[in-house]
Amino acid sequence: MKKWYIDAGPDSDVVVSSRVRLARNFKGYPFPRRSTGQQQERIIAETCEALFIDNPILQKSLELFRFKDISPIDKQVLVEKHLISKELADSNLDTAALISKDEQISIMINEEDHLRIQCLASGMQLEKVFELCNFLDDTISEKIDIAYNDKIGYLTSCPTNVGTGIRVSLMLHLPALVMTGYIGPVLESCGKLGVAVRGLYGENTEAYGNMYQLSNQITLGKSEKDIVMSIQHIGSQVIEQERLLRKELQRKNSGKLEDRIMRSYGIMRYCRVLTSEEALRRLSDIRLGINLGYINELNETDINEMVLNIQPGNLLKEAGKLLKPEDRDIKRAEYVRSRINKNQSI
Repeated sequence: MKKWYIDAGPDSDVVVSSRVRLARNFKGYPFPRRSTGQQQERIIAETCEALFIDNPILQKSLELFRFKDISPIDKQVLVEKHLISKELADSNLDTAALISKDEQISIMINEEDHLRIQCLASGMQLEKVFELCNFLDDTISEKIDIAYNDKIGYLTSCPTNVGTGIRVSLMLHLPALVMTGYIGPVLESCGKLGVAVRGLYGENTEAYGNMYQLSNQITLGKSEKDIVMSIQHIGSQVIEQERLLRKELQRKNSGKLEDRIMRSYGIMRYCRVLTSEEALRRLSDIRLGINLGYINELNETDINEMVLNIQPGNLLKEAGKLLKPEDRDIKRAEYVRSRINKNQSI
């Protein structure tokens, strides 16, 4: 089945992906870190039962991954795909995840909360993934009592998730804001509006490849729909600024900009050793070149696939064995050369 990131969605020149995540806990059970192994097993079993009974389509499309049976490399691949958190991968609890074959749905079980219901889509599609998350949440809530308080809303392990328990985020590619130095003021403005800005893999990670993740900080005191619309509105303003600055760069520094893009394109076509940091930086330039019409041999989904497949876990999975960092850099270069040159002679 085709993965969700293979298709370019709306506003894909700037928006790489949309994500909505709901935190939920079972009433009558301690939070995962306070629960017993037996209770953790029951959470997994009851979640599967709630989703699969009377739902043959969900049963067919969702696969259960139990992490005590999965290799470290396979866990790392799922983290790199943003399907599970690093905390879940590193947990010593009885953890699991239900993941759809197109990887648009991921329900983490026994992470910080009993359930983290997550849906992903390419481009600006927050309303679509919100509706899908709501459907899954409603399906589970029909059969399971969820921990809820009439005054404050959904009860969660971390106080910052209490209330709606929703986390709405956009992954944005913002090279022009970075090149012009306007990224600082924009991020500062987002912070004042209650929007957190993080790197490629969320909290405490770097914005490699000019990738920035915008998400709501507040989950209490607003409705889920209000939070979705707020992130969509703020995201749209950032998108507009990025597009304006791209046009400005083209107008004022067209030759210099094109040279930078085509240098990165040439390096990626012929490189023999490539670190992940350099690869993400060069792919950012190439993505921009595609959007501005300088490069026609590739498209955005080619870049999405490469960004994923150059990550360490995916390289190790493909090699079928452990590799030293320097060997990974060689493998990464081999993969990129092959991918970029697939439809052209070297």
